[in-house]
Amino acid sequence: MLSIGQLVDMQWKLGMAVSSDTCRSLNSPHVSLLLKIADTSGQISQRSFEMTIAQFQNFYRQFKEMAAVLETV
Repeated sequence: MLSIGQLVDMQWKLGMAVSSDTCRSLNSPHVSLLLKIADTSGQISQRSFEMTIAQFQNFYRQFKEMAAVLETV
């Protein structure tokens, strides 16, 4: 049996990258996510990552589909 843990908390924030070392005028919005996941022993780990707005919208659609499937179980 595969155990992937349980999502305990999800926090997100919208940010804007305005410049970088290689680009003076970046102006790129992004979403930062922080996931807290409990393993089978109850140990909580955190994972953070950033996504573009398009990636976040796709992530949201997939999460919404998963929630709909779980409601039927």
